[in-house]
Amino acid sequence: MAGLPLSRRAFVVAITGAALAPVLAAPAHAATRAPFGRYGSPAARLTERTLYVHPGGLGDHTTVQAAVTAAGGTSQAFSTGGDSGCTLVLAPGIYRETVAVGVARTEMTWIGASGDPRDVVIVYDNAAGSPKPGGGTYGTTGSATTTVQADGFTARSITFANDFLRADHPEITGTQAVAIKVQGDRSAFLGCRFLGHQDTLYADSMALGTFARQYYRDCYVEGDVDFVFGRATAVYERCHFRTLNRTDLAGAPYGFVFAPSTAAANPRGYLVTRGRVTSEAPDAYYKLARPWVPSSDPTARPMLTVRDTRLAAGIDAVAPYTDMSDSYPWQSQRFAEYRNSGPGAEATVPENRPQLTDTEAESATREAYLGDWAPWQREGC
Repeated sequence: MAGLPLSRRAFVVAITGAALAPVLAAPAHAATRAPFGRYGSPAARLTERTLYVHPGGLGDHTTVQAAVTAAGGTSQAFSTGGDSGCTLVLAPGIYRETVAVGVARTEMTWIGASGDPRDVVIVYDNAAGSPKPGGGTYGTTGSATTTVQADGFTARSITFANDFLRADHPEITGTQAVAIKVQGDRSAFLGCRFLGHQDTLYADSMALGTFARQYYRDCYVEGDVDFVFGRATAVYERCHFRTLNRTDLAGAPYGFVFAPSTAAANPRGYLVTRGRVTSEAPDAYYKLARPWVPSSDPTARPMLTVRDTRLAAGIDAVAPYTDMSDSYPWQSQRFAEYRNSGPGAEATVPENRPQLTDTEAESATREAYLGDWAPWQREGC
């Protein structure tokens, strides 16, 4: 995916690995191969509120959305009704669909059965400027392959992707293409992958006055323009962010890793800790961040702290931050770093690299950001 004009099929193969093909083509007798691994099966459920998804028909449902809908209590697989506390076990496969988890589906857990996120891929290719059936376009929010609005959502070992490619659609100017939009409070993603180009991971909230807490651990995120963005209070621990190469631009910058839009009243925005940022692009062709002050909240004061993280040479060490709008300079926002390393972290121009003091860093922790919610203490974390 080094900036080449990949077809949609080639993009999916690149992000999943060739080993996925036999799984998708598996015959009915492949049930003996335990497609759900250690998580049971429709004949031996993990719990009474577990549903199994398999693209070849070996589970309760063949699509993720069908299982989410059934988790509302209408499925005969459940002995009890209600929308809360359901588990979906996803067999290896490419699930080409859009999925929405509404606010009523609280405390839901999705598990990639193999434990390798490359094996379970939820992907679609809507962009903001893609035409909608019946007229109009999707817009950024509508482009999301997966949308999670419910509180208490957890995903493990799953890839969320949007494989819209600019080169395939030169007629579309709205190229924002969201892999996942997360709006619920207490949303945790463990060992997941988020793949796209522009606006890959939309870490947001349900409303301006709602401070949604989110936790991402051991995750991989890639993209080019503002590919981690939104107003959530989000902790990214031990995550790998990778900036992509581009052949459609003549020079730097190719894009921006983070674009937080934190509400002014929210004391906690994005915290990146013990992670790394790498790049396929030439040295210094990416900015670490720029503030997003959306028209829906002109009083926003975006907040980003990056600490104890290695920044590779792809990040512009001289000027790692830039403005999205002249009306909202990045220097007026809440950007800071602490004890970062790597060539992209060199403070060659100190005034362009605001640093936390040791005292300030004591409150830049996952515990301080997430309060009484400690998802890292859950089983499997």
